[in-house]
Amino acid sequence: MNKIESQILHQLVENQIVKLNSKQNFQFASGIKSPIYTDLRLTVSYPKLRTMIAKALTELIKQKYPDATVIGGVATAGIPHATLVANNLELPMVYVRSKPKDHGTGKQIEGIINSTDKVVLIDDLISTGGSVIQAAQAVQKEGFNVAGIVSIFSYGFRDADNNFKQAELQFEPLLTYAKLIKELLDSDVINQEKYDYLSNWHQDPWAWK
Repeated sequence: MNKIESQILHQLVENQIVKLNSKQNFQFASGIKSPIYTDLRLTVSYPKLRTMIAKALTELIKQKYPDATVIGGVATAGIPHATLVANNLELPMVYVRSKPKDHGTGKQIEGIINSTDKVVLIDDLISTGGSVIQAAQAVQKEGFNVAGIVSIFSYGFRDADNNFKQAELQFEPLLTYAKLIKELLDSDVINQEKYDYLSNWHQDPWAWK
């Protein structure tokens, strides 16, 4: 893990954007009971943090998708980060709604994409990947090329890996759950016992009680 990724992870925990609790589990909308809860929408309220995230995502896109010509934000949480990254890269930006508008022109994609463009979509958080895959498929349905997808954080669930593979979409997270708990262990924020607890949950979250 590089320095900026480490700084971002610690800021996420210190500002309680990522919350870890080994005594009382949180519950996801999917029904999964979890010792971690993330609310990455809060990152936009911290100027230094959002700047670090934008810088790190910019470098990730330069490395993984050097031919990107358009940056796309997935509504709603991906939009502010896509804006910052597009500015850093001096590229056009679009955003993709969760569904087409029910009035006017009925657009789902706002902004201009050309037939030769290579779009990189940005979302904040990936659990199973469902919403961002739907956004990518909406772009493809309009006849445009999705070069790949990036996110600030991914839980790294096997279901997500399988979903991206089936959709034939390339996905690159900036930060992962595995990186998070390893960094917290290495920096003595959590002890070995808590690390093992958090690691065991990640191996089979659906079975966790």
